[in-house]
Amino acid sequence: MQKPAVNVMVKAARAGGNVLLRHMHRLDALNVVEKDRMDYASEVDGLAETEVIKELHRANPDYAILGEEGGARKGNRGVSRFTWVIDPLDGTSNYLRGFPHWCVSIALVENGEPLHGVIFDPLRNELFTASRGSGAQLNERRIRVGERRELSGAMLATGFPPRERERAGAQLECIRELLREAEDVRRTGSAALDLAYVACGRVDAYFEAGVKPWDIAAGVLLVREAGGKVSDFRGAGTGPMDARATAGRQLLAGNVRIAEPLQKTIVSSGYARAFA
Repeated sequence: MQKPAVNVMVKAARAGGNVLLRHMHRLDALNVVEKDRMDYASEVDGLAETEVIKELHRANPDYAILGEEGGARKGNRGVSRFTWVIDPLDGTSNYLRGFPHWCVSIALVENGEPLHGVIFDPLRNELFTASRGSGAQLNERRIRVGERRELSGAMLATGFPPRERERAGAQLECIRELLREAEDVRRTGSAALDLAYVACGRVDAYFEAGVKPWDIAAGVLLVREAGGKVSDFRGAGTGPMDARATAGRQLLAGNVRIAEPLQKTIVSSGYARAFA
C-alpha cells in the first residue's frame, strides 16, 4: 500500500500530466522563452507546475516548495524540514518538438534527503513511485535495477545539458572509452526518466553533469530503493536535494557492480578531472 504522501504526489503528478497532454496538440501556439543558452521553457511548464503545486499545497501547506519554474518558496509557517521538489516537465525540448519522451517528477525531501518520489510518464501511463525503506514500483509492481556485472554489453544513458557544453570534449572522450565495451549509450533528453529506467532495468546505468535537484530528486530515490547506487563521478555523495544546493552537479547511477567500472572509466578518461 502506498504511503499517504505518495498518494498526494500521484494525484499532483497526474494533474500536471493532464495539463501537458491537453496542450501537446497546440505546440505551435505556445509561448517559449530561452531561460539560458539552449535551455528552454514554455508557458505549459508553468501551467503544469501551478496544477502540481495546487494539489501539494492543499494537502501540506506548511511544506516548502522548490520548483524548476517557480524557484524556492517557504511554507505557510516559514522554514520547514520538508520540501516538495518539482519538475513539472522534465524533457521540455522533447515536448516542444513532439518527441514522445518527457515526464512529471515530484519528490518530498526531508532535510535534503528524498523521502518519497514519483515520476509520471503521461504518454505511456507509467507511474514510478518510491518511499525510503519501502522499495520502488512501476504501476504498483516492484522493480529492481538490472543485474549486469560489468560494462561489457551494457546499455548506458547520459545527457548533454547546454550549461555543460564547455566540457563536451571531455565527455565525448569518456563516451569513446565507454563504447570500447558497452553495447551503446543513449541520450534521451529526460534525466528523471533515465533514472526511472535505471531503477526498472531498462538501462544499466546513467551519468550526467549539470543536473539540478528537480531533475534528479525523485529518480535518485527510485534507484536507491530499486537496489542501485547513486554518487557523483568520484563516488562521493550527491549533496542535499533542496534549496540549499541548486547548482548543477554530477550524477552516476546504476547497480553496485556496474557503478564501479563506470566511475573508473569516467575518472581515467579525464572527464571527472574536468570538474576539479
